[in-house]
Amino acid sequence: MVLDAMDDNTDYALLLAQATALTESEPDSLANLSNISALLFETITGLNWCGFYFKRGDELVLGPFQGRSACTRIAWGKGVCGTAAATGETQRIADVHAFEGHIACDAASESEIVIPLMVANEVIGVLDIDSPRKARFSAQDQSGIEPIAKLCERLLANERDSLGLLSGRG
Repeated sequence: MVLDAMDDNTDYALLLAQATALTESEPDSLANLSNISALLFETITGLNWCGFYFKRGDELVLGPFQGRSACTRIAWGKGVCGTAAATGETQRIADVHAFEGHIACDAASESEIVIPLMVANEVIGVLDIDSPRKARFSAQDQSGIEPIAKLCERLLANERDSLGLLSGRG
């Protein structure tokens, strides 16, 4: 049975609680983001890719993910991910083929939601989720996924602060 976005019953409050429980005793952000990408990919229906890209100079570089092989580097401001990073705003795209400059890492992707990750008022990466269904992501999905992205930001900020990267010590 194929579900459309209206049939998705993802309990985002429960998903956030699960992500929090999964990460609360682990200080390493790489391990945490790997588990969060797996949790999202396993829980949200109708996905073909879920993962992270992180700012490295003027590019986004692939981080932990679930799904098929992906583009390794995306130029800042290019494609849906680069646009989310450059604008600092969530991009919820119903039809990626209608998005000018879309980068097709997986030809099966039809819709996408990309949420920028910010630490110390700076975009440091994005959470990228793709679906092989057009218009897969609703406003409800966006409002449910954004708090999980906020959790990721806190995890990254805590690790950066412990390494002295936020206070200029490192």
